[in-house]
Order: sequence, then C-alpha cells, then structure tokens
Amino acid sequence: MKNKLLFSFLVLFSFCVFAAIQQQRPTLYIIGDSTVRNGSGKGSDGLWGWGSLVGAHFDTTRIHLENHAIGGRSSRTFLTEGRWDKIMASLKPGDFVMMQFGHNDGGAINDTSRARGSIKGIGDETDEIDNLLTKKHEIVHSYGWYMKKYINDTKSKGATAIVCSLVPRNVWKEGKVQRASSDYGKWASEVARSEKAFFIDLNEIIAKKYEADYSEAKLKSEFFPGDHTHTNYAGAKFNAQAVVEGLKDLKKCPLTKYLKKK
Repeated sequence: MKNKLLFSFLVLFSFCVFAAIQQQRPTLYIIGDSTVRNGSGKGSDGLWGWGSLVGAHFDTTRIHLENHAIGGRSSRTFLTEGRWDKIMASLKPGDFVMMQFGHNDGGAINDTSRARGSIKGIGDETDEIDNLLTKKHEIVHSYGWYMKKYINDTKSKGATAIVCSLVPRNVWKEGKVQRASSDYGKWASEVARSEKAFFIDLNEIIAKKYEADYSEAKLKSEFFPGDHTHTNYAGAKFNAQAVVEGLKDLKKCPLTKYLKKK
C-alpha cells in the first residue's frame, strides 16, 4: 500500500514539475495562410507550409511552437473568424508572434465565395459592407491596418512581433522571380518599420535563393508539384531554412537565442 502511494505521489509530482516547466517556456505563435501551414499541418496532398517545418531549427525543450496558420486566410479573415482572439487569450510576456499574410489579401472584399480581401496599402481607409458570405455587417480595413493590429496587440501583451513578407510564387519574368516589392512585401516592411517590429524580408531572401540555384521549370519539378504557390515538403523545408537565415540576421531579436546550436 505504501509503495502504491509513493508511486502515485511521484507520478503526480513529476506531472506538476513537467507542467511548471511547460508554463515557463515561451511560446512562438505562427500565423498566416496555406504557404505557412497547409492542411492539418502534416501536409495536404503532398503540400506543406514552412511553419510546419521551422520547428526543427528550435530547441523545443526551451521554447514551445504553435502554428496557427490556416489555408485560405488573409490578414482580414484570420482576425474576423476569431482565430486571433484565441491566441490573444493565451499570449503572455516573453512570447513571440511570427506573421505572414498577403497571398489572399488581394481577393474580393465582398462576394459569396470567399470575401477575404483587404483594402490595398497601409492606410486608414475603410469599406463598410454587409458581408455576402457571412451575412454580417463588417467594416473592412487595409492590409496594413490588420498587420498593425497584430503587431500592437502582440506588444500590448509583452510579446515580440516578427513580420515576414510573403514567400514568392514560382512566377518568373525575364529570368527573375517576380517580387512583391511594390505591394504586399513593401507594405509588410513599411508596417514593421512604423510599428517598430522585427522584419524578415522572406520574399526577397527566397527569391534570391531560387534565382541562384533554380529555373522556373526546375522549381516546378522539385518544389511546386501542383501550382505556382504551394510547395511540397522539400520546398517548405527550403523556405523554413530561409526563415531561420532571416531570423539570424535580425539584430537584438530575442527569438534567436532559442535556435538550436549547431
């Protein structure tokens, strides 16, 4: 009887210690679209997002990762669907939020299909609509407005915001990968700078790496089996490495101390 009680006590004690350690670890929350997390996060039809593979570069005994990205979402709909509220409910000082949106923000603002578009740019203009898809009245803001909200909400919790420009598509022109340097990549950079958040120019980092070692045809064969936007496992792994490279270049970003030491 005494041995059973002792065993039960040790099990309970171990569980409490483990729970305490888990609570003490900071969490890296990742938010974005299907290029960050495809399907269940374990790949969908062979397609993967970089957020599902970037955890391999972190010491997960010291930091916890949660990839909340979901396919089809824009900076607007990730918020309006209540997904951001769930993160805010648990976000705590010392945590991190890494965000990448833009691929879906250029869609229609109001239709019966997806109604996910945001106003282009980083301004304060709004569009008041009766959403044909959700049947709700909604005030739609700019891409920059939504990104600013994620950044400032993160900072209000004592956490660190890291903005990524969107990963490039396998679209080339005259031997060069087409950049987002005149729209969403540019706006992501401007928002990060104005709100004093860390910024990884993922669009430019990956585009340069593609151009150095690949052609459009080779990329399609190795990374883009279905379309020009969604990568397979190898492509997502490649992009995750690019995220880490960009992270290492950030000066005084506290997230870097949780990367694995090689």
